[in-house]
Order: sequence, then structure tokens, then C-alpha cells
Amino acid sequence: MSPVPPRTRRRGVPSTPVRTARRLGEIRRAQLITTYGVGAMIAVENESFLVRGIDSWDVSEAPFISEPRLARQLGVSGFRLPPAPDPDRARDGVRAVRFPEMYSCPECKQLQPFRKFNSPAGKAECVTCQESLVPSRFVMACSHGHLEDYPYWKWVHRGIRKESGACGGRLTLRADGSTASLRSVLIGCSCGVDEVSMEGAFRRQALQELGIRCAGRRPWLKEAPAQSCQEQPRTLQRGSSSVWFPVMPSALSIPPWSEGIAKLVAPYYELFKDEDAASISAYVRMERLLRHHPEYTADDVVAEVERRRGAEVAVDTAGGPEALTQARSYRQEIYEGEYQSLSVAHPEVSDRDQEFVCEPPVAPVDTLRESHGLAQLMLVKRLREVRALQSFRRVEEPSPADTSIREAAISLAKPDWLPAFEVSGEGVFVRLDEKRLRAWEQEPEQIKRADRIRTNHERLLSARIGGSGRPAPPSHATPRFLLLHALAHMLINEWSLDGGYPAASLRERIYGEGDMAGVLIYTATSDSAGSLGGVVAQGEPDRLSVSLKAGLHRAGWCSNDPLCMESEASGADSLNLAACHACLLLPESSCENNNILLDRATLVGTPDGRTPGFFRC
Repeated sequence: MSPVPPRTRRRGVPSTPVRTARRLGEIRRAQLITTYGVGAMIAVENESFLVRGIDSWDVSEAPFISEPRLARQLGVSGFRLPPAPDPDRARDGVRAVRFPEMYSCPECKQLQPFRKFNSPAGKAECVTCQESLVPSRFVMACSHGHLEDYPYWKWVHRGIRKESGACGGRLTLRADGSTASLRSVLIGCSCGVDEVSMEGAFRRQALQELGIRCAGRRPWLKEAPAQSCQEQPRTLQRGSSSVWFPVMPSALSIPPWSEGIAKLVAPYYELFKDEDAASISAYVRMERLLRHHPEYTADDVVAEVERRRGAEVAVDTAGGPEALTQARSYRQEIYEGEYQSLSVAHPEVSDRDQEFVCEPPVAPVDTLRESHGLAQLMLVKRLREVRALQSFRRVEEPSPADTSIREAAISLAKPDWLPAFEVSGEGVFVRLDEKRLRAWEQEPEQIKRADRIRTNHERLLSARIGGSGRPAPPSHATPRFLLLHALAHMLINEWSLDGGYPAASLRERIYGEGDMAGVLIYTATSDSAGSLGGVVAQGEPDRLSVSLKAGLHRAGWCSNDPLCMESEASGADSLNLAACHACLLLPESSCENNNILLDRATLVGTPDGRTPGFFRC
């Protein structure tokens, strides 16, 4: 094998004219919801871009996604897949804008806005050195979602009373290479001031000491006016996860919305909702919408449209989705419907296109009820989940206590639709015995442990509310929720060992509020690979019994014990007790609660026997 040729500079090499449209890069549709959504930065070779708002997207060919329950909760008419236009026919789909604007040249060390480098069209290189430019490593953001370039000029001239740019010098950026820390990143100015390292730039008060305030800029929204903002900005790394936290509510498609006439009408509802019955019937007959469904008539379509209109009127009468979520939280409204559907058998019918198939196992579960307190076991052989991008946060991860001012908008005007994607998969639903659970959750020691977590959680929620004047939402850190959450994590860890699934590909859904007492563990992908039967097989009573015994045996002793079990508080913001990376914590994609509200003692109790676990009481 011949050696790799050394990198040579292209000094003096004439540029080739660009005859085709510039192709920046490719990402999957799902990544426009989960990773590179509106307001997120995406690196393309040696450049960096910011994904623009959905009001600039070309969605003329974007497929429509129907999920009435979730749309009703979010106050939109429906959802669309992110556009993926044919490059031969479409001009664009998702648009982006260059950000950050500050770039540096590794050869001449100049640090200035990109436009001042006079790069050739379609390239990011220094016109003098013909070296590839490097986008700024640092940006400035606040917890209200605003984003700006880092103020390098003010940082290097701190302590000197001059207006920005008044010195007449040019900024430089160099790395001396002595260490990998910020101390080796040096900012200078040709006006003669001493070079200053970036050490200390990430301190919470660093920008405030420079007299810098948030300017309320939203560069991802075209022509968006600056907002008044009193929040103190923070320095962040351009590639840090703190720059963009998506808010992604989701819902499972459950009967009756996932089958029958409701599923048939869903793609056409936006077309029908403002038409009268005669027009709807005429369209159905003209387009022959029911030619593959002789069991339905045009009158059935009209009736379904009227039913959905009535549901929308009910939302408007109640004061919109905001009023609904005040009376009943998103978790209650969405999860209770799913819990009821998961608790009832929905067998597969051969001549029907079903998105939800849920059946009890053939073998009895009586032994699991007696040995482990399981009241019900359902094998979810087919499910569909819709995940939507509602907004995003910066600096601090999303919280139930967030006010609307912390929601960074994904469009300039209130959107009528939201970007979303759908996944299909399978899972196992486990419901605990209500009588045994009620007796266990009244144990004084378990109540004390849960109160310790709930106190810390409510303190955090109150701090996030700030001075808004509205009450903080209640914490759901009850003994019941902690038990169900720990059970889900334990089973995911076991199935990742026994079933061949990586832990990151399994997800949880905890039904632990009110009278609910169940856990759904499932896998879901954007193709048919999520329905191969591997997870359902783990839910068969004999295999589940083995998984529970093995999981409880592992949970009885952690490699970090006795420190783990005897911890007074652990995890982020002290919202866990006996839970660490050696026993319960999971990859972020698996846990819907960001690995908080966990306690291994709810499963197996404490070694001294004072706190009984549910599976040892």
C-alpha cells in the first residue's frame, strides 16, 4: 500500500468554475427532529450552518402525518415529514444560514466575519493563504433561546475603555499547542494589546463582568426582530449539547384513531373540514377513495369528519390546548388513553391494516402474579409512534416548569403544523398488581425516600419558574413512579444482555400517575426492522420470569455499594437515590426522564431490611 500523499497548499492554483448547485451535505429526515432541527447548528466539512425555521421550508411535497390525539394537545392541525425533495425537480427543501459568522484562518491567524475573507463562491477559504477557514469554536446563548457570535473584541480588550472596533486593529486567533485546554487558545489584536487566552470564558459571570447583555437575536428565523431579554448570556462550545435541546412530545397511535374509518379519513381531513356533506360525498365518489374499502360508505366519511370537527370545537370552547394542559397535563391526556388501550386486547385481524396489535401471551401469567406481583402482561406486536418537534431550549435542558418565554420558537408566526416523523416497532406492556402495590407504597420508609427526591425535584421546578407568579407543577416522584421507573431500567438492561438489543435501541414509557401502574418497553425504528419479534419474545411469561429473577439478583448488589445504596442523594440535581451507571442508568435515548427519579431500593429494598422493596415484601 502506498503512503498517503502529504497535504499541499493550493497557493496559486486557479479555481474551477462551479457549474452545478452547491451540495452542502445530507442528513436523515429523523435527524431534522432529533439532532439537527430548527435552531441547531450543523457542521458541513469546514463550515457551520444554522437550520432555519419551518416557515422557510418548502413543504409542498412533504408527506402528511396524522396523529389526532397529539395534534389536539399541541394545538396544530397536523404534522409533516421534513421535506426531502428530488434534487432534479425541486430547488430546495430545508434552508440554513451560516452561523457563527466569525471564522479564523489557521495560516495567517486572522479572526473576522466570514464575508471579510472574500472566499470563492461555494468555498470557505482564506483568499490570501488559500487555507480552509475554521468556524468559531465559541458562541453566546441565553436560556431563553437567543444566540449570538462570541464577543471576541470585548474579551481581548476587557479593562480598556473603548467602543467595539474603535481601536482600529484586527483580531487574531492562534493555538500555541502547549496544552489542550482553553489556556492555549489565544486571542490578540493588532492594536497592541496583550494576547488573552480563553481561560475563564466559561465562568457563569464572565460575560456579565464585560458588561455584555443578551441582544435577543434569533438568527434561525429570517427577518426576526430582536426581542427584549433580561437573561444573562453564557459562553458555550459550538458543538456542545447545551446549545440545542429539542422538545419532542410523542404519542402512540391507538384505536380507534389508528384503524378503520378514522385512519382512512385522516390524510384528507384538512381538505374536508371546511366542506359541506354534499361536497365531501361528491369528492369521495369522484376520487373513488373507498374502492379498496367496500365496508365503508361516503356517509361514514362525512360522519367521521363531523366527529373530528366536534372534537376541535370542544378544544376551542375549553380555551385551546393551553387550558386543556392546565387542567390535565400532557402526560395524563396522552398516557391515560395509551394505558387503557394497552390494558385491553387488540388482536391482529388478517384483512385489516392495523397499526396497533396488542395481545396477551398464550401461557398463563399466574406464576408471575404470585412470585413478582404482575397483574397483567401484554405483547404489543405492532405499534406506531409519532414524534414531533414543538420547540427547543438552550443552556438548560427542558423542564415541566418551563414558562413560554423559555420556548425558542421554530417559526416566526404560530405554526399550523409541526415537523414530525413516525416510527414502527413492538414492545411488552407490564402492569403491576394494584392491591399489592397500594400496600407497598404505604410503607413509611419508602414514603420517606420518595419525599427526599420529591423535595429536591420541587425545589428545582420552583427555581425554573422564577418570578413568573404561576405555581410550579407538582413533582411525580411518588413511590409508585420510582418503582415503575426502576423496573423499566432494570428490564432494559437485562434485555440488552439476553435479547441482543443494544440498550440505546430500547425505550421506556412509564404509566405511573393516578391509578395507572404499568410500564411499556419497546423498540421503534423508521423501517420494518422494529417489528422482528425480538422484544415480544422477551415478554413471554417463562422468559420474563428469568429476566426478572436475574435483574433483581443484579439489583441486589451494585459494584458501587455500599456507597450507591446508602447515598442520601445522587444524580443530576440530587434527583436520584440508589442509582448509578453500574446499576440503573441508561443511555439518554432510552430514558424519557433524563435518568432522574430513580431508586434501586424500590425494587429490592435496603440491606438492613428497614425499607422493603416491592419484589421482596
